[in-house]
Amino acid sequence: MARILELTDFDAPELDVYARLSEAQLLNRFEPEKGLFIAESPKVIERALDAGCQPVSVLVERRHLEGQAQPILRRCGDIPVYTAEFDVLTRLTGFQLTRGMLCAMRRPPLPTVEAVCSGAKRIAVLENVMNPTNLGAIFRSAAALNMDAVLLTPACSNPLYRRAIRVSMGTVFQIPWTYLETGSEPAPARLKALGFRTAAMALRDDAFSLRDPRLAAEDKLAILLGTEGDGLSSDTIDGCDYVVRIPMSHGVDSLNVAAASAVAFWQLGNPSEKVDNFRDCLWKA
Repeated sequence: MARILELTDFDAPELDVYARLSEAQLLNRFEPEKGLFIAESPKVIERALDAGCQPVSVLVERRHLEGQAQPILRRCGDIPVYTAEFDVLTRLTGFQLTRGMLCAMRRPPLPTVEAVCSGAKRIAVLENVMNPTNLGAIFRSAAALNMDAVLLTPACSNPLYRRAIRVSMGTVFQIPWTYLETGSEPAPARLKALGFRTAAMALRDDAFSLRDPRLAAEDKLAILLGTEGDGLSSDTIDGCDYVVRIPMSHGVDSLNVAAASAVAFWQLGNPSEKVDNFRDCLWKA
C-alpha cells in the first residue's frame, strides 16, 4: 500500500527528483542502473506501468488522492506518495502539474538492436534528432501509424526526457526502441544486415516520390529521418536503397521532421494494404 506523505519541507532531498535535478542528472550516464525519469499525468504513468517500468515515488495533488490517482497508486506498491494542494506543488516544481500527478520511475535497461527489430516490418530510424518535442511527436506518430520500432543514433535526444514523454503521450512506452551503438557500422549497413531495405527522407532532385508503390511493396522497410537543421548526412543517404521526398506545393521545400515523419509513416505503414495497391497498379499498367 502506498504511503501518503504531506509535503512540509520543500528542501527535502527526496523531492530533488521533481524540483531540482536536471535531465542529465536523472539520466545518470555514469551509473545507468540508477537512472530515473519522470512520467507526467495519469495516462502516461499508466502506460509506463503497463510497460513494466518500476515506480520510485509519486507527487500528486491532494484532491486527486481519492479520485483519478487511486487506480494508479494501487499498482505502485509500498512507495512514498508526496501530496499537497495545487498551489504548493506549483511552487515546488515551478510549473503546473499536468492532471495533478508526477511519478519518478527507474529507467529500464535498453534492449539490443536485434531484439527491437525482431519481427518488425516497418521501423523508423532517427539520426541526430535533438529536440525533445520533435522526438516525442515522432514517437506518437510512429505508434499511431504502424511503425513497429524506432532506432536512434547516439546524438539523439533521449525518449525518456520529461518533455519527450509528455509530447508522445506515453507512446515511448508502447513502441520498442533503442540506440544504435556508438562507433558501430553506419545505420544503412546495419539495417541491411537485418534484412531491411532502407529509405532516406531527403531533398534530392533524383529522389523517389513518397507515393512510389515500390516503397510500400517492400516487405521490410526502414525509414530514415535526419536532424532538424541539416537532415540526414550525405554518407547515410548514399548508403540507403532509396532516397525519398514528400511531394510539395506552393513553393514549400520541406516540413518539420516531426510533420514529415507522420506523412511518411502514414504512406509507408500497413505494408499488406499497400502491396494490394501495388498489385493493382501493375495490373492496370
